[in-house]
Amino acid sequence: MLELTQLLHGLDLQNNVSTEFSALSPQSWPFTLDWLPDSAFLVGGSVRDALLGRHSDYLDLDFVLPAGVVDIARAIARHHKAGFVLLDAEREIARVVFPQGTADFARQVGSTLEADLWRRDFTVNAIAYNPQLDRFVDPLQGCVDIEKRLIRMVSAENLAEDPLRLLRAYRQAAQLGFHLEPETQAVIRSLAPALRRIAAERVQSELNYLLSTEKGTSWLTQAWQDGLLKDWLPSATAASLNLIAAIDRTAILLQETQPDFARGLLSQNRGIGPNSLENAGTSESGAAKASGSARNWLITAKLACLMPSDPAEAEFQLRRLKYSRTEIQSVGTVLRFFPMLSSPPAAQPRSPASLNLSLREQYFFFQGVGSIFPAVCVMALAQGAPLETIAQLVKRFLDPGDPVAHASSLVTGQDLMSHLQLSAGPMIGRLLAAIQLARAEGEIATVDEALQFASRLVEEIKP
Repeated sequence: MLELTQLLHGLDLQNNVSTEFSALSPQSWPFTLDWLPDSAFLVGGSVRDALLGRHSDYLDLDFVLPAGVVDIARAIARHHKAGFVLLDAEREIARVVFPQGTADFARQVGSTLEADLWRRDFTVNAIAYNPQLDRFVDPLQGCVDIEKRLIRMVSAENLAEDPLRLLRAYRQAAQLGFHLEPETQAVIRSLAPALRRIAAERVQSELNYLLSTEKGTSWLTQAWQDGLLKDWLPSATAASLNLIAAIDRTAILLQETQPDFARGLLSQNRGIGPNSLENAGTSESGAAKASGSARNWLITAKLACLMPSDPAEAEFQLRRLKYSRTEIQSVGTVLRFFPMLSSPPAAQPRSPASLNLSLREQYFFFQGVGSIFPAVCVMALAQGAPLETIAQLVKRFLDPGDPVAHASSLVTGQDLMSHLQLSAGPMIGRLLAAIQLARAEGEIATVDEALQFASRLVEEIKP
């Protein structure tokens, strides 16, 4: 991090911070500085992150101007053939979308730049930088709070004006490795009920970031303790938050002991089909963006921890939070199937070293759980199932040719109709399913054996 202690003597800070190779440098922007008037200031997270020495390949620039905002943004977009979105016509907020990032342009709120900065959420986000003059403006001593690694509110009124800022404080603390200033945290607790007024999509976005990274777990727990999750996640408990922490530890264990499986756990959950292998061992790993949805199986497992055990009740809560149909189905699958790996029925005691699932049981388990197996697995492990008890299932899942985990038929429906002189109909589907199960149980292994097996079945059901 850059030394900031000397940035506190007035507003002219240009001699103390190098802007080279950061978002503060116009050389890193997708458009030239010539497009901006002298009155344009870069504000918000990009300034804060530059002062922290944080770098992102995807630029997220925010500018404030006293006038002419929409015309300038539209002209930049037209010249560079970039996307243009008018976000708010009344308040004059526009966005230009480039392949390497976005640039938001907003009309200054108030008669001066300082008045605009006083309307912001936290002091570390209320620092402005003028790229034309190479000058910083920091009326709220945000640089001091950056040095202290502190999230401090500008005012209680600003938090009340947009209650999403309450949850954003915890997300930014997790994102930056900062801590909350005590008075700010006290105000957040008092305003917590106001979060119910915020659009579900906005709440979900902040929650997804906290779920997407290990460092977000402690702040998610703190948000629950401070009452921010009461309305949106009414089933969350201390035990469910502890389980999320256990999932984080389990993910680290899997990365050490089962690296191929761990990559699948962190890959995007594009589909939930019973025979999908698209998420096993792929390389699209990493935490989801804060603006994204629950797009990897680790996040899916964590989200399931916060839900009621009844999938129908969980679906209601997730729909209220505007999660997608695929995400809801994924969480429901985790809730239905992970007990099979974590707590066998008392009437069927099993050896501590093995689940003792028959091949038939394993087959139907994988048919039901499909590509969501990594989420089911990590949740079961977090609840105490020893890794060795499900190692055989992990091995099957990672093998695309395994007939138990990834059922495939030795013959086609056309093969059966030709060999058995049958017409198309439900019978063909039942025969194919029976052949898949027989292959999983080791009864058949070749095409000839499959056809003979189908012939016997047909004979058995004849009147």
